Amino acid sequence: MRILHLLASPFYSGPAENVALLAQAQRAAGHDVTVAVDRRRKEVLAEEPAAPRFEELGLLDEGGLELSVKSPPWRMWRDLRRLKARTVDVVHSHFSHDHLLARWGRPSGAVLVRSLHAPRSLRSSLPAADAYTVPASALLPRLLEKGATAQVLPALVDARFQPAPDARSLRAELGLEGTPVIGMVSTFQPSRRHAVGVDAFALYRKQRPEARLVLVGDGGLLEQTRKQVQDLGLADAVTFAGYQQGDAFARWLRALDEVWLLGLGNDWSARAAAQARACGVRVVAVDEGALPDLTDVRVERPTPDAVVAAALSDQRAPVRHPTNEQIAAEVLALYARARRTP
Repeated sequence: MRILHLLASPFYSGPAENVALLAQAQRAAGHDVTVAVDRRRKEVLAEEPAAPRFEELGLLDEGGLELSVKSPPWRMWRDLRRLKARTVDVVHSHFSHDHLLARWGRPSGAVLVRSLHAPRSLRSSLPAADAYTVPASALLPRLLEKGATAQVLPALVDARFQPAPDARSLRAELGLEGTPVIGMVSTFQPSRRHAVGVDAFALYRKQRPEARLVLVGDGGLLEQTRKQVQDLGLADAVTFAGYQQGDAFARWLRALDEVWLLGLGNDWSARAAAQARACGVRVVAVDEGALPDLTDVRVERPTPDAVVAAALSDQRAPVRHPTNEQIAAEVLALYARARRTP
């Protein structure tokens, strides 16, 4: 099967990693798979660019698509004509720009599948497609009620995410002291509720005075969070690890005892929760997106007291997350169902 993924983003963040892992698993199953990304925006600040990473993986599509929301109309028209001339079996779009392009420039005989990565994309103006995926089971009924062919696309997990063979040595290498080691791994933005997490950690330390908090990431609220930590007298107990990616991010995640996920950004598949579980890290999370399916203990309300109550519980959930191979097989089966649907 010839599969073309459309990802109109210059960043290797948000859904991009999930798309890469899905494409790799589909290729491993014997299919011809490429991923087209935004080739117009080359100067990417603060985030890893997507094109070099997909090229390194051997997945970067070289079919001439610019695929950028910043393209002028005549370049978008050129993309539409070039896409229409392609010979593929499946066009799998991941953002609104991709979907509109594929809706009007669908190659002859190709199945069109749209992945929705956040609830804001699930709206009445959603263009038609042969099938859809959503990141969380809570969003599925809204499509099924309309008679759409749809299923959940869970987070895929890279093989680097696995339990640390020697967590004590790893923590020493990273300069982490104290126990338990709790982490928050996300961009510093309002939806991730770092302020709630820091306030909760201040309360948690009253019960577990040796605890350490590790904050991995960067973003607009970083300095505000640093000030909050200082004002609460927590500077000696909080580590700001900065933005991490690849193997370095996996090392920091493996060093944790548990992770607090108090909100999601632009990818509701809750990939960080799946990665943490693969590393043997306990997950404490709010009820958003796919988090309820991946958490060990749910935070009833996004308040410091509720976070502490959840963290101090001994709950562990026996969640068995599907492998990348299983997820790819389910998506391939979705393509087949879409092809058969009148």
